[in-house]
This record gives sequence, C-alpha cells and structure tokens, in this order.
Amino acid sequence: MKVFDNLARLSLALLCMLACACTQQQSSISHQHEIVFATAQAPLNLDPRYATDAASERVNRLIYQSLVDFDSQSKPAASLASWVQVNPTEYRFTLNQPRALFHNQTPLKAGDVKATYDSFATLKDSPHTAEFANVKSIKVLNDDTLIFQLKQADGHFPAKLIIGILPADLIARHQDFSHQPLGSGPLKFVTWQNKLTLQRVKDGQKFSLLEVKDPTVRVLKLLHGEVDLLQGELPPELVKHLQSKPDINVKTSIGANFSYLGLNMQDPVLKNLKVRQAIAHAIDRNAIISKVMVTNTRVASAILPPEHYTNSTNLPLYNYNPLLAKQLLIAAGVKLPLKLVYKTSTDAQRVRFATIMQAQMQPAGIDLEIRSLDWGTFFADVKQGNFQLYGLTWVGIKTPEIYQKAFASNSIPPNGFNRGRYTDATLDTLLAHENWQAITIRIHQQLPYIPLWYEGQFAAMRKGINNYSPKPDGNWDDLATISNYAH
Repeated sequence: MKVFDNLARLSLALLCMLACACTQQQSSISHQHEIVFATAQAPLNLDPRYATDAASERVNRLIYQSLVDFDSQSKPAASLASWVQVNPTEYRFTLNQPRALFHNQTPLKAGDVKATYDSFATLKDSPHTAEFANVKSIKVLNDDTLIFQLKQADGHFPAKLIIGILPADLIARHQDFSHQPLGSGPLKFVTWQNKLTLQRVKDGQKFSLLEVKDPTVRVLKLLHGEVDLLQGELPPELVKHLQSKPDINVKTSIGANFSYLGLNMQDPVLKNLKVRQAIAHAIDRNAIISKVMVTNTRVASAILPPEHYTNSTNLPLYNYNPLLAKQLLIAAGVKLPLKLVYKTSTDAQRVRFATIMQAQMQPAGIDLEIRSLDWGTFFADVKQGNFQLYGLTWVGIKTPEIYQKAFASNSIPPNGFNRGRYTDATLDTLLAHENWQAITIRIHQQLPYIPLWYEGQFAAMRKGINNYSPKPDGNWDDLATISNYAH
C-alpha cells in the first residue's frame, strides 16, 4: 500500500535525523537523584473518584491504595483489606495490620473507607458514581472493620472496590485531590507545575513525569540522557532504533489494553448495523499491526483479552474485505462515497493509524476525514458525545463489569462510559443476568464499538535503571521498585 511506502521513507528520514542528532551532541547523563519518566500525555486528574484517562489511572495506582486489586488472572484479591461475604447483600471488610499510613502520617482507618465511598452520593459528575448506586449503607464497626450493605445481591461487588482511599478529614474539608492528592500508596505527591513530581515513601527516591507529546523528541531526550525512562506510544522503527543502542535497555511484553473505534450511535448513518459492519470490514488490522506496531500486538475481538477468566468463546474476526464493505454500504442505502469524520489526538502514532485507515477505507467507498485535536479537547469531545468516529484504548480493564459501564443503556455519561449513547434492550437483559459469553457475542454482532487490537507493551530505559518491566495493561507499578544505579 502506498501509504506504508511513504511512512517507511519518513521513518528512514527520521532515523537519519536521530543518528545525526545523537552524534552531534551527546549530553552527559544527569547526576540529579530524580528519575525522569517522559510520557506522551500528562495525567488530567489525580482524584481517583474522577479520573478516567490512562495516565491519571496509572499515577493514582501509585499515590493511593484501594481495598481490592487483581491477581494475574484478573480475579479480585485483597489489597488494603480482606473480606467475607456474610450473606448475598452484605460484605465485611477487615483492614490489614499494621494499618497503612497516609502520606501525612495519619493511619488509614475504616472511617476513611466509608468517607471515600459515601462521597460518591454527592458527586454529581463522577463517572464512577453509578457503579456504587447499589450500596445501601456502609457501617463502621471499629477502626479496622466495616460492613457494606447492598440493596441487591452482587457476587462481583468486591471487584468494584478499586477506588483509591482518601482521608476522611480532607474529604470533609473539600480538598482538591485532583491537583493536591494525598493517599497511602508507595509514591507521594510533591509538586505539579510544568511537570508532576512524586517521591517514593520508603526511600525518598524522586520521580518527575514529564509530558513530551512528540515521540521523536521523547526518544532524543532518552538518548541524550535528559530522561531516564519511556514506556509505550512509539512507532516500531523508533523502538528498533532504541534496541540498537548499547546504552539503552528495551523490555517488551504482550499487551492487554483494548484499542477500538468508537461510534456515535445517535448518528443517523451509524445507527445502521450494515454500515458498522462495512466499517469493520474496511480496516486491515493485520497490515497495520505488521507494518507500524510493536511486537506482541494482537488482533482483538472483545474488550477483555483471550486469557481473561471470563473468555471461553472464540469470536470470529472482521477480516479486511473492502468489496464486501462496499456491498454492505449499498445494501444499507448509503450514497457512495460515505463521508465520515474521525477524531483522534495529535499523538503522531495515533494520527498515523488514522492515516492508514483512511487509505484502507477508500476502496470500500468510505471517505474518512481526520481531525486531530489536542488531548484535552479530544477527550472532552469524546465524553460529551461530540464525535462521529473516534479512536481510543481501554486501559487496565480487569472485570467484565466493563460491559455494563460501556454499553448499558443507563451508563451514558456522566453515569458511565457509554460514550456512543448505545441502547439495546436485548443487551441490557443479558447484562442484568451477567451472561458474559452471550454478552460478548451480542456486542461482537452489534458492533457498538469496532475492535482493533491489544497493543504490545515495551519500556525503554537508560543502562543503570533496573527493576522495571512493562506490564500487559501498561501500568507503571514498577515505579515502586525501580532503582537507579547510575547515580
């Protein structure tokens, strides 16, 4: 495909530029104690009750601790507390001993847990509020023990308790946790001006999260010693270039984060299933993966990856077939070419995906207009339903309840993540009965989203940076253990 040839030439030119830049000036490795982590996007909100973007979720996992986390099979596991299901509508949680300390050195108590979850009742615009509507009451028995009483039985309730716990007294004082977070996690907040600075509690190691949108600039900063660590969101030729450098260590793993095309189901054209099927058949996922994505990227068919404990159904893939796509559009009564507007961020790799899909869709009779927006504007448009098509990635999803949040009729923002405003009575019934296999089949058939891939993970770091590996979900958890022997 011509677009791939053009991109290959651009990649060669890019690599030449990198080589020239690196030979012209190799700055000395910084001797500051701080570990600098360059990210494509800065976090938007450090209040775990509001955060939904990937960067915020990843930072919040390190600043706060939650009652429950997940094991390697994505099953709920004890984190701050263990639990017992007393009866179908009652769960008793007991905090681990010794009690965790908040970063202001006050102990985390059962009252802080109650205050955190009680606060959702007054948060009008939190995307997580609807998830806790089934909580009837929270009763504190003592500083270590509390009981969640539910309105209706929910066997999956513990898996929902993954919100970082906030101090009750600061909640009462309406502290702005979004910009002044205070939790009990391994990293504590220091400052957030041009960059976010965190400090590891156990040894004082400092970290700076530096937003560097341009992938080429991120790579140059790593090669010049201006940053110590990168993770994800680089085109494969830059990853290969880093792998060739003796002073850079690149680690890779399979990915579990689900990339997709979001569709506005209120759009009069996209309401038609045949049109959605045509779009699905107009994208050559395998070509994109082989040409412009990192190793270990896999074609996706559902939000949760194949190894997830709920997955036992092999869903068929929507293979690239532009002729069939065109026939489906004609059968839907669409006048060709079908003009669609696709929104994405200004990230170079995301724009690259869009450009390739634009070329792939042309033989199918689809004229795709690309609008790349700065991250804040783009994500605001997505949440507000101001789009026709968009591209995003679900990050760190562990529980099948994501299908309720993303596709249920009552999960339209701000009550959930049903950003495409999809309504389907059949799916709502299946969701009510938690028939996960039938749910994934129905979603796959109806295509409220179009599945793309699970992107492979990688991290690149200076030699001397140790004890850090990329996780399948892209989380930055190893910042709790990373070491910097170069200093």
